This record gives sequence, C-alpha cells and structure tokens, in this order.
Amino acid sequence: MTAGATTPIGAGFLGGGFMAAVHSRAARAARARLVAVASSALDRSEAAAAQLGIESADASAEALLARDDIDVVHVCTPNASHASLASAAIAAGRHVVCEKPLATSAADARRLADELAASGLVGGVPFVYRYHPQVREARARVARGELGALLTLDAAYLQDWLLGESDGNWRADAVAGGPSRAFADIGSHLADLIEFVTGERIVRLSARTRTVYSERGGVSVSNEDIAALVVELSGGALGTLLISQMSPGRKNGLVLELHGAAESLRFEQERPEELWVGRRDGSSILLRDAATAAPEAERFSIVPSGHPMGYQDAFTAFVDDVYAVIRGEEREGMPTFADGARAAVITEVVLESAATAQWIEVPA
Repeated sequence: MTAGATTPIGAGFLGGGFMAAVHSRAARAARARLVAVASSALDRSEAAAAQLGIESADASAEALLARDDIDVVHVCTPNASHASLASAAIAAGRHVVCEKPLATSAADARRLADELAASGLVGGVPFVYRYHPQVREARARVARGELGALLTLDAAYLQDWLLGESDGNWRADAVAGGPSRAFADIGSHLADLIEFVTGERIVRLSARTRTVYSERGGVSVSNEDIAALVVELSGGALGTLLISQMSPGRKNGLVLELHGAAESLRFEQERPEELWVGRRDGSSILLRDAATAAPEAERFSIVPSGHPMGYQDAFTAFVDDVYAVIRGEEREGMPTFADGARAAVITEVVLESAATAQWIEVPA
C-alpha cells in the first residue's frame, strides 16, 4: 500500500533499541502512523511498542512484513541483518529506511540499490548530518564559488564510548557488526558529508586502522577502533580524516573544515548552530538565521533563530524528506540507497588500503 497526500504513512520498525527510538520519534514528528515494531523476540517487541508508543508488537520481521497497513519499513537492527531485512522489505513491496551501513559488503549494498531501483520503491539511508541547516549553508557557499578552488580539507569524527577494554557492544563483533566498525559506523558519515558539501568525489585514499584491544569483555575483537586517512578529491584537493571511538571527552565530535583559495568553512556537529568562516583578512562565526540563510538552508530552519536545533531535528527532516518522496514529491539531497552503496564501497577501500599499506583508487 502507499499512503495518499492526506493519508498518514504507515510505518513499521524492525529493531527496538536506541536507533528505533530515534526513527520512531522522527516518524511521529513527520506525521506517520506508527503501526508495528518487531524485535528479536515477542516480549522485546512488546516492551519496545510500549516504550516508543507504537500501536502493536509483532513476533518477527516476517509477521511485520505480512501486514497490509505498513507503507514503509525502518530497519534499525544490527549491521549484519540490514541487507537481508531491507531486501525482504523490498520483496514485500515496502518502501525502506535502512540504517547504515546499508550492508556489510559493497557487493550486497550495490545489489540492494539495484533491487530498489528495479522495484520503483523509495529507499533512504540516514546520513542525517546533511540535514543541519548550517551544513546546507556550507554546501550553498561552496556551490556559489565563495570558497574559490578547494585546496585542502581537515575532517574528524571522534567518540569515546568504547574507550575502555571492558566497553563492549555488538558492533565490536565482526559477525554482528561487520568487518569494519569505526569507519563503517561513523567514518561513513564523514565521507558522505565531504562529498555532499563539496560536490566532489573521493577518488583515491591511503588508510591506516588500529584495533587497540584484541578482546572486549572476553569477546574477541577484529574490527577497528581507529582509522586515519589521507584522501584526494576529484578536483585535486587533499584531505585528512581521523575517525576514533576512543577519544576521551569526545561524545560525537564530527568536524568538517574546508580550505579554499578565498575562504575556509568549518562545521562542528556539537555546535550545529554555527558555521565558522575564515578569510585572510579576518574570520567570523555565522549563526543560523533563516532570514539571511541560503534557500536550501532556510527550509530546514524550523524554529526561530536563537532557539537551538540539533540531531533529532536533523533526523526528523531526513524522515520527512523520505516520506515526501514516497508521496511523489521531489526532495533534493535526500540520501538514497545509492549513497549507502557508495559508503560501503569507500569502506571496503579503506580496509583494503589499511591491509596493503597502499594508495587505492575508489571506484566511481
């Protein structure tokens, strides 16, 4: 089924953890009907339904996909199950919002993108940092040529939630989490943001990775805690990326700084209301202001200036865009399954470069 212009979209959720909470809040704000949730067992589904305010609980993904009152399925499960669940949702004729990584291999991610394209359905991958108004402002300034030729970039995504040896999580399990952890989990956001804001592709890279603890809580660890990259963009700019889940005091420190021949820009996700503008004759902080923002930034500035916006607002804007596209509207900049496949390709190149200690070309 597909909701009409005035009929609420029926949303189903696979998984009942943190990301399901984020997705369901966004879906509710985007005026969807929260129909059902299915977690790893019926009792977990029932607990998630009660906690998240979802109408009903299903015992399995199969039961949820068999319903006739769901238009879109949100896949919020551990990484290794994304590909199979997203594929099953497509086969059932459902639109899909799938957490990243879209798949734990580039081949599976490409296959999903192809399946979706052949189906005529809509699929979104939540690269939600695209939806901060100041990110759209930065993108507009780059597109207008205000930076001049892009020369270099400096980017990082730092967290500390896996700092200790006893800090365990299913993501540290290469089976459940996939062969890449830090880069696939958060570095993919950074790579997507670089390409989205600059309008250029990462064409080659050299990477190093590090796994600090071989075990966490008695469980063997083989995917990386840290990744460091040197990248070259299609326009010739060189850049550095540092990704770590072991940086004390950094909770969600995503930073992107671009250096052009005329101007620099710096966006910090933990200070999303600001955009630093650097010039040789002086620098300034540009605060979010819908009255002076580029039109593509103004659309996402939904509260008056001085009233802070943040991560959940960005996530809601993403889900609202996906739902609008499901209804037949056009929404420029919505991250698609093709973008999710692109992230999976870059992730595999990072692992290959780290394993071979070589510069590797990134497939187009």
